[in-house]
Amino acid sequence: MKLASLKQGRDGRLVVVSNDLAWCADASRIAPTLQAALDEWDRVSPDLLNLSTDLEHEAIPRDRFHEHDAAAPLPRAYQWADGSAYVNHVALVRQARGAEMPDSFWHDPLMYQGGSDGFLGARDAIPLADEAWGCDLEAEVVVVTGDVAQGASREAALAAVRLVGLTNDVSLRNLIPAELAKGFGFFQSKPASAFSPVFVTSDSLGGWWRDGKLHRRLMVDLNSQPFGRAEAGEDMTFDFGTLIAHAAKTRALGAGTIIGSGTVSNRDAGGGPGKPIAQGGVGYSCLAEVRTVETIMAGTATTPFLRGGDTVRIWAEDDRHHPIFGVIEQTVRAA
Repeated sequence: MKLASLKQGRDGRLVVVSNDLAWCADASRIAPTLQAALDEWDRVSPDLLNLSTDLEHEAIPRDRFHEHDAAAPLPRAYQWADGSAYVNHVALVRQARGAEMPDSFWHDPLMYQGGSDGFLGARDAIPLADEAWGCDLEAEVVVVTGDVAQGASREAALAAVRLVGLTNDVSLRNLIPAELAKGFGFFQSKPASAFSPVFVTSDSLGGWWRDGKLHRRLMVDLNSQPFGRAEAGEDMTFDFGTLIAHAAKTRALGAGTIIGSGTVSNRDAGGGPGKPIAQGGVGYSCLAEVRTVETIMAGTATTPFLRGGDTVRIWAEDDRHHPIFGVIEQTVRAA
């Protein structure tokens, strides 16, 4: 089942979307918003599934689904916590700046709590007031949970996954060092993230969703050129069950919590840093990583961060090369 929120008010209007992303049907009689559906998931999800089935069979009124009309599936959320499950990415970044990699990073997930009071739609522009801030894309997988009890086990946490999607977790790289130096974490360096047009129930992903991971290639284009083709199910040190349980160690998580994987990152087949697609590698899911590899290999980074007019495209495909979650396609709008 695929769910989306059409732009309407602050929290959107819930619709179910056909598997081919061509059609949608109003779901507001069942739940006015996706958050309302998540709050009463056990009660309303069977009705939503029936509506989805009727839509596939063309048994109900339907409208064309246009991704430009979609807000983020959760236009705002009670909680957005982003992990760093692909420790390869962290290791490369630290190697480039000559920082030691603590052993704890391999068994204790990194996580920060981001701003969740307003997200961007998949086709909304990336607002950038100053190119000197070093605007970067970050292609990630996300899940949305139901209620999770404090101290939940990995298995219980994984059972709480309701929906799976993608995000472009925008980062302002040149603001990060000064913020982290204060010892109090990200804030200004993490503006609004964008999410895929639709979120998909985990059970409908079949074998693509197993062991708490999305086993699909994460496609990233930059200015219409292939930039990243990393396998999301590979090199993921911490699966989503582990990430959710980590977040719930000292507090319960409310329905509608969004948990991110962090930048998807694969090592090269030989075990070294990933290579650009043009060199036979799978590329990258953020600019910071390619700049890191350039620094490691050549002593300096040459790839620029995003500038006004640059366009980022992020998606994942089914076996017929059709987008599963729709497409995030954003152009940087400089001040």
